[in-house]
Amino acid sequence: MKIGVISDTHGVFSQEFRDFLAPVDQIWHAGDFGGGLDFVKTISRFKPLVGVYGNCDAQEIRFECPLVQLFNCEGAKVLITHIGGHPGKYPLNIAAMLDVHKPDIFVCGHSHILRVEFDTKYNTLFVNPGAAGLQGWQIERTALRFDLKDGKPSGMEVFRLPR
Repeated sequence: MKIGVISDTHGVFSQEFRDFLAPVDQIWHAGDFGGGLDFVKTISRFKPLVGVYGNCDAQEIRFECPLVQLFNCEGAKVLITHIGGHPGKYPLNIAAMLDVHKPDIFVCGHSHILRVEFDTKYNTLFVNPGAAGLQGWQIERTALRFDLKDGKPSGMEVFRLPR
């Protein structure tokens, strides 16, 4: 299965991102959709969507998308939330979730900083796709895609678009 990962779209899902994500089977969105519920539905009509709400999302999105998603996909346990920190600097609630749930892949957004690394303390692949939208201070807009088979991610690809 091919997975696309985006975050912090803030109401923008431009054609360049659609083209990059066209081959994926599912999109994981780590919050701050922006643009209201219609925007969430636009993405979910494009590809099957697993998403969480972010700190900037309106109530209507919070009713549709939870704060945390914990699920199995292709043999991997996946945990997604918006504000997650990063390896070595997780908020206490996130560290507790990592301890309890032991995900194979932990996805978050919020920082607008692209970062993918294996966290040896929690034995999890940490994934932050950066920001796909225009709001924020980032100098480039980013997204990720990868293959997921038998619980193992492979072939990680980064999409970068100047802001």
